[in-house]
Amino acid sequence: MRILVTNDDGVHAQGLKACEEIARQLSDDVWVIAPEYDQSGVSHSLSLNDPLRLRQVGERHYAVKGTPTDCVIMGARHVLPQPPDLVLSGVNRGRNAAEDVLYSGTVAGAKEAAVLGIPSFALSQAYTSASKQQPYWQTAIAHAPEIIHRVLKTGIPRDVLVNINFPDCPPGAVKGMAVAAQGKRDQQLLHIDARHDGRGNPYYWLAYGRGARPAGEGGTDLHALNDNRISITPLRLDLTDPSFLTKLAGVFP
Repeated sequence: MRILVTNDDGVHAQGLKACEEIARQLSDDVWVIAPEYDQSGVSHSLSLNDPLRLRQVGERHYAVKGTPTDCVIMGARHVLPQPPDLVLSGVNRGRNAAEDVLYSGTVAGAKEAAVLGIPSFALSQAYTSASKQQPYWQTAIAHAPEIIHRVLKTGIPRDVLVNINFPDCPPGAVKGMAVAAQGKRDQQLLHIDARHDGRGNPYYWLAYGRGARPAGEGGTDLHALNDNRISITPLRLDLTDPSFLTKLAGVFP
């Protein structure tokens, strides 16, 4: 099985090394193609107005001056001798749950693989930056291979990717796994952090207010992570809302 590993935190990220370690527990045919620089929050963007610069950084290891989506396309259509059988995107530094899946470059790497008809997983390791504790990479490394193996054995439908989030705890503290729906975060915590530079000019950061982590509704990825469980969420490429589609069909016959 040929595996392509990518991420959005960049080619030198510790999480990419963790993802490669996970891949090597599944196969000895592993290729790593990741962004040259941090691409967090770029979602499913493509580099259409700039050339893609490809740089080999090691045996079967490449850096692309572009987005995670660019990296998957570059790997599947140019670098690898044959398209990969599996794409692993991550391990992201921080969870990608709830609305994060809309912004995440990590999820987008797996999404692009699904577009190309390649089974794919987005892997993210939750952590709390305020605690000063480094992410528990070993949690993802210890648990991901078995989950991936079991899902692949079941079979992933076409146009579906699997989003996996590992809780912010050591491997032994994980309470189990939860097949969970995408949750919804309290967006009231999102705000604009306004500041001024040394010359008095304003600049801004998008920021979330500090406070207790939302537990989320039962059955969601947020709820699972809050309970120190691994969340496993299948995501579809088709964003159509069936019920409203039916309702609109009656309005516009």
